Amino acid sequence: MDFQAHQTAIIDQGAQIGAGTKIWHWVHISAEAIIGNNVTLGQNVFVGNKVKIGDNCKIQNNVSIYDGVYLEEAVFCGPSVVFTNVHNPRSLINRKDEYRPTNVKRGATLGANSTILCGLTIGEFSFIGAGSTVLHNVPSFALVVGSPAKQIGWVGEYGEKLDLPLSGNMEVVCKKTNQKYKLINNTLFRVY
Repeated sequence: MDFQAHQTAIIDQGAQIGAGTKIWHWVHISAEAIIGNNVTLGQNVFVGNKVKIGDNCKIQNNVSIYDGVYLEEAVFCGPSVVFTNVHNPRSLINRKDEYRPTNVKRGATLGANSTILCGLTIGEFSFIGAGSTVLHNVPSFALVVGSPAKQIGWVGEYGEKLDLPLSGNMEVVCKKTNQKYKLINNTLFRVY
């Protein structure tokens, strides 16, 4: 066993867990879950069967990652982030064949108590503010806040807000890292 798990954690037989992963108190990992290397799962996290969590993700306390949620490398989920997987749930109707996949791309941050509607893509290195309710796809590097969430700016890979309008054509350099970004219309790219 190349990972650490607290004695209260429940890890169903068959779950794949990468080296260096840390699993804290009262976590439940379902049998078909795939969890990468160096992941941290905080207290009271639930990981469903049809879930994939990439390397270096940090999932804080009280997050449930249901079937159909896929986190790429280095995603941060703040405390009590909420994922959904059925668009119109009803207690009396079984809709397990109607799950809508949610894809959270590399390096994205989901702030504490944010809610992510199912069937969305959250772009690379985007930043979802605490308490936001996300109802639409989020572009890479976008900073979104509110309920419903609206884009208010752009962030770089470091997580700092960039001095850019929401749309246009221009370049900017991150003051913390000296990384260069290029805005073309309403899409931001890192320049390598």
